[in-house]
Amino acid sequence: MARTPGRLSSAATSGHILELVRSGTATSRSEIGRVTGLSRPSVALRVTELINSGLVTEGSGAASSGGRPPTLLEFNAGSGLILTSALGMVRSQAAVCDLNGDVLARTPGSPDMEQGPDDTLPWLLDTWSEQIASLGRDPGDVRGVGIGLPGTVEFHAGRADDRPFLGKWAGVALAPLVSERFPVPVTVDNDVNVMALGEHIAGGHGHPDDMVFVKVSTGIGAGLLSGGRLLRGSLGAAGEIGHIPVRDGGGLPCRCGNTDCLEAVAGGRRLLDSAAEQGREVHTLKDLVALASGGDPVAVTLVRSAGRRLGEALAGAVNLLNPEVIVLGGDLSEAYDHLVAGVREVVFQQCTALATRQLRVVASSLWDDAGVRGCAAMVTEEILSPEAVNKLLAG
Repeated sequence: MARTPGRLSSAATSGHILELVRSGTATSRSEIGRVTGLSRPSVALRVTELINSGLVTEGSGAASSGGRPPTLLEFNAGSGLILTSALGMVRSQAAVCDLNGDVLARTPGSPDMEQGPDDTLPWLLDTWSEQIASLGRDPGDVRGVGIGLPGTVEFHAGRADDRPFLGKWAGVALAPLVSERFPVPVTVDNDVNVMALGEHIAGGHGHPDDMVFVKVSTGIGAGLLSGGRLLRGSLGAAGEIGHIPVRDGGGLPCRCGNTDCLEAVAGGRRLLDSAAEQGREVHTLKDLVALASGGDPVAVTLVRSAGRRLGEALAGAVNLLNPEVIVLGGDLSEAYDHLVAGVREVVFQQCTALATRQLRVVASSLWDDAGVRGCAAMVTEEILSPEAVNKLLAG
């Protein structure tokens, strides 16, 4: 989804006009002239430039109020491809999207993330190449790459910085490695951040501008949106809700080096251990979710308790950020009824009345597509910015 520009000056460039067309703010030459103040020849020059580049096409005429109907201008999302991947410790997704972020091909996989980029990137690069070929497209059609990594990511440097969790990924810049196969801009971010973007742009909850997206799986993390913008913090470490200490954790060690972090007490590994200690045969969170969905009392109690723990951490975020909606994603959220009961119990008890007056707590509507859609949005924000488009046209 393109952001809606405000009124532009007569200095509006071709890149700004593309933004107007993508957002639907102006879809004809006359509308562009009214919004920008550009003369008719200037509008024609810029529109022709966009059409020749393939970024804009001319569609059928709009309804006319008299005289010749105006020709509609349309963003050509098929003029390029975006390669995206949501990498995870248990399972990963690789996808090819168009320039609108719509998924054209998606492939699940389970590369061993703990072995580092040398093990995972060959799978990813080869999968993308196979997908491009299956679509009958050419690698030259690729315009950008977006990757979501589990754990902390130093966003502007494009590298993981989570040494206890992703030791072999820490400090490795991925862009040069990917660019050997696909020489295009490469953007890397935390997996929960890209899931939050995907849910915001393509989810079914009304595109809320103020949102907390929580992934509850092996690890626990949050993506924060305020005013429609992702809050990454100064280095990219915002949203590490899984490492907020909770009360009465029993001194459980966390992978970050602290004790009684939310993730250590209520994350996937701890829940599976607790279920096994109570005689339940579970190997994955999917197993635990299936038991909870079937009404198993041990599984239900564990999931609801995890929800309460999560609610403790989210209460602070709600009081601080006043989101419109909390979206629960990740494997454990598939036991939504039990998880959300625990979350709501604590959040609505501990937060101010105004902060919770319109607050909704909902399940992810995209599930596995949230990450790849968010990666696509992250890339288009960069490659389709007015500045980037102007540079492309000048080249």
